[in-house]
Amino acid sequence: MTSAAILDVARDGIIVFLKAGGPLMMVALGVGLAISLVQALTQIQEQTLIFVPKIVAVFAAMLLFLPFMGDALAGYMGRVAVRIATGE
Repeated sequence: MTSAAILDVARDGIIVFLKAGGPLMMVALGVGLAISLVQALTQIQEQTLIFVPKIVAVFAAMLLFLPFMGDALAGYMGRVAVRIATGE
């Protein structure tokens, strides 16, 4: 396996990682920002208030994006398996 092939696999893996994890991170960021804004506007300074809505939102987003994430990961595994089988 050449260094160019290793870089291709690594680059593809990073892109798949961002495709799979990106939507969940954006949902967590949005919910955290919204809750922080509500806390700032109402002057409620409870540190644990943010965790439950964020966990629920990320879980709901995971259920929504799970087919997309699974397809991206399965495609990556298929591409890696083909490289292994062909000996590239």
